[in-house]
Amino acid sequence: MTLGQGIIVALGGLASGFINTLAGGGSAITLPILTELIGPNAANGTNRIAIQLANLAALGRFSRGQAVPWRRVLPVVPAAMVGAGLGAWVATLLSPGATRRVFAFVLVFVAASVLLRPSRWVEGREAVLAMPWRIAIFFAIGFYGGFVQAGVGFLLLAALVLGSGLDLVNGNGAKVLIIAAYTPVALVFFAAAAQVDVAVGAVLSIGQVSGAWIAAHLALRRGAGFVRWILVAAALVAAGRMLLTA
Repeated sequence: MTLGQGIIVALGGLASGFINTLAGGGSAITLPILTELIGPNAANGTNRIAIQLANLAALGRFSRGQAVPWRRVLPVVPAAMVGAGLGAWVATLLSPGATRRVFAFVLVFVAASVLLRPSRWVEGREAVLAMPWRIAIFFAIGFYGGFVQAGVGFLLLAALVLGSGLDLVNGNGAKVLIIAAYTPVALVFFAAAAQVDVAVGAVLSIGQVSGAWIAAHLALRRGAGFVRWILVAAALVAAGRMLLTA
């Protein structure tokens, strides 16, 4: 990795950590960068190093701000962890070409979810799912997060805000807790499959941790609306590039 590549990776991590903490979809920025540098399978695994450290940083900030609803979210954490392990195992079995195509379609979905009435994903509602349904939903989201990660923040916010009755601030606090819990499980599977580049992950982490801390500080006051259009543009451009080169 050259100095120029390292700077791009760190800056991509900064943007990703910021967006991931406020809403979701930040991996739409880092996965294309890492894919160009180390290939899609290693990108999927290496990305988890920075995601883990960034979410721990954000969790610390949210926790100090008393914005983590521990009692309401801890019961669904084991389901997400089991799902993530299964999803990561499936991801390690895919060929690089198949992984690249999955990334591309996921990035299109991320952009569409932001464009099509994004307020539905982040505004507090009264609907609260019963516990058996919550367990099933968080297992499925954990599987998706373990498999590809990109856009999982939107799914978690939907489940936490619309399904579990949290507001946006507490939903973000719960979101980073869940991701911080299941990411080590997924990372074990990618490491076992030799799909983790520790050096690249360390550089990416510098940017992601910084972006996550800044975003967590701002999330209590400003929300995620001002980053949505940047996310849409980044996701669509990245998806187009991946589809054209798949």
